[in-house]
Parts: sequence; C-alpha cells; structure tokens
Amino acid sequence: MNDVLERLAQVLEARKAADPNTSYVASLHAKGLNKILEKVGEECTETLLAAKDAEHSGDTKDLVYETADLWFHSLVMLSNLGAGPTQVLDELARRFDLSGLDEKASREQ
Repeated sequence: MNDVLERLAQVLEARKAADPNTSYVASLHAKGLNKILEKVGEECTETLLAAKDAEHSGDTKDLVYETADLWFHSLVMLSNLGAGPTQVLDELARRFDLSGLDEKASREQ
C-alpha cells in the first residue's frame, strides 16, 4: 500500500513543474494553496455525503471513489507545502500502539 502512495507522491512532485495548461496538478499549484484547500474541502464534503448515502444504501462504491479524490487532493496539499505521505504514515505508525484517548489527551496539555 505504501508503494502506491510513494509512486503517487513522486508523480505529484514531478507534475508541480509541468505546464499548467496540460497538467491538472500543475494547474492547482499555479493557482496556489487557497485553490488546493478549496478542492480538499469540496472533496471532503463529497466524501461525507457519500458516506451518508452508503449508510442508507449499503453500497460503498461512491464512498470509495470520493475518498480516493479526497486522498488525492490531500496529497496535492501536502506536496504544495513540502510534505508527503511518508510523514503521514510515520505519524500513524507512531500512534499505532497508543490509545486514541491517550493520544488525544496528550495533545490537550
């Protein structure tokens, strides 16, 4: 699974320097962080709506599709800010043996 994220991160990094007229990712970077954040917010909303639909229908196809869009745009956001999936995976690994309640309490101090 990490391999897919790493390969995607490499493609996203390469596309930062591409022509914004021929690359969607380059066009997002050219428009700046606010446009990227707008897309992340839009995809988040679509993911939430798909989850509600899946709860009622039992069909998660649209939820998976929208989650992929959300992850993709989140990776573009990370790339724009000089970060990538490795840092996120490292943070998740750090939390792996930690109780969610304990982790949350440690942030509140």
